[in-house]
Amino acid sequence: MTRTNKAPVAALGQDMSETVARLRRTHATGRTRDVDWRIAQLRGIERLVDEREAEIADALAADLGRSPQEAWLGDIASTKGEAVFARKNLRKWMRKQSQRLPLNQYPGSGWVQFEPLGTVLIIGPWNYPVYLSLGPLVAAVAAGNCAVVKPSELAPATSALLARLIPEYLDSEAVAVVEGDGSVTQQLLAQGFDHALFTGGTEIGKKIMAGAAEQLTPVTLELGGKSPVIVTADADLDVTARRIAWVKLMNSGQTCIAPDYLIAERSIRDALVDKIAACIDKFRSDQVGGLRIVNERQFDRLAGYLKETSGRIATGGATDRSRLTIAPTVVVDPDPAESLMQEEVFGPILPVLAFDTLDEVIGFVNGRPKPLATYIFTRSRAARTRLIDEIPSGGAVVNHVAMHCLVPQLPFGGVGASGMGAYHGRWGFEALSHRKAVLAKTFKPDLALVYPPYSGLALKIMRKVF
Repeated sequence: MTRTNKAPVAALGQDMSETVARLRRTHATGRTRDVDWRIAQLRGIERLVDEREAEIADALAADLGRSPQEAWLGDIASTKGEAVFARKNLRKWMRKQSQRLPLNQYPGSGWVQFEPLGTVLIIGPWNYPVYLSLGPLVAAVAAGNCAVVKPSELAPATSALLARLIPEYLDSEAVAVVEGDGSVTQQLLAQGFDHALFTGGTEIGKKIMAGAAEQLTPVTLELGGKSPVIVTADADLDVTARRIAWVKLMNSGQTCIAPDYLIAERSIRDALVDKIAACIDKFRSDQVGGLRIVNERQFDRLAGYLKETSGRIATGGATDRSRLTIAPTVVVDPDPAESLMQEEVFGPILPVLAFDTLDEVIGFVNGRPKPLATYIFTRSRAARTRLIDEIPSGGAVVNHVAMHCLVPQLPFGGVGASGMGAYHGRWGFEALSHRKAVLAKTFKPDLALVYPPYSGLALKIMRKVF
């Protein structure tokens, strides 16, 4: 059952309650615990993105101006990869994990088993509205949960498509879609889910956490932040420039793990800037105009950064509010205190700074909120080790940008202001499962000395044993 944000609030709230109650009844039957049910849902997600690729691409083009190629890479291939990996590994993940016991617990056995949490809420963002709605759903159904998916109202065509397609490909008695704005999200949180997974900005993440706290709903928050790219003088500058430009241009820079700013060793900084500018021109040689920004609010924010910056614009800088487009832009030496360097960019603007020592760059990054990712381009094992070990971040990639998100064997998540909790692959299965500790004992032996009243000898033995 789905409603748009035009529905009357009272009616919408009643529908939500009925939807969540229906999912809870389904979960109570136990059918979502069955491995075959879980695998069927994962196959359904695979089929959805395979069979409806053209419709998904059209919706993403309408919402974000995304090309079919970027739609495939950013939302379709990534979603299918998660579903396939989970389907192939699910039986192994579901196995009980035997644990060794201390001598004082023998005879007996202990294990950990993974159980579904119940009914979970998935709150998707607008920038990758298919992948970041269905990716968490992979984890939810792999763990045997029922789920409500709330797509972003800022990607209305994709939201409507998901509301139509998900019931066609997945068990509609166990998975539901509810459309609407932020007020709908808060009404959903008020239903009291067993877990909520949100992907979006840090400020909205705070509101999600506050709403969830009222019901003691645990949360996974996949947020953002200013992910730095650090380049040392020994890096391959041609490869570095191509990889930075490629990912920064993707989805107009509206990617939570996009390179937010570049800080390069001073001796190669200007050469790297020139190479990045050349790559931008080459990659967009068949395109005219700037890159599409999602809405006027985000456009005005980004255009404001360019208007206010004290840095030198090395390439780009053009804006067109009538078309909501901004040219890919590189800004050299902005003031670290200005908005461009204080707030997450989330657009096609790359600020560039210089550093002289590793101590300097480590201190600079660590003087800011912990980023979602750190990207390091270097041939030096010593420099790589220092930067990985001494800069706290949700993840790190060496000699590339953002590729860790596409590896389901690795956990994906933030730390501090960039998020809490992690998912993808087994990590998602475990995040949306309850780890139940089980200890099984025998009836015999049943030593009398462990029961009161205690003699001196019994206490002496117990002190040694326990």
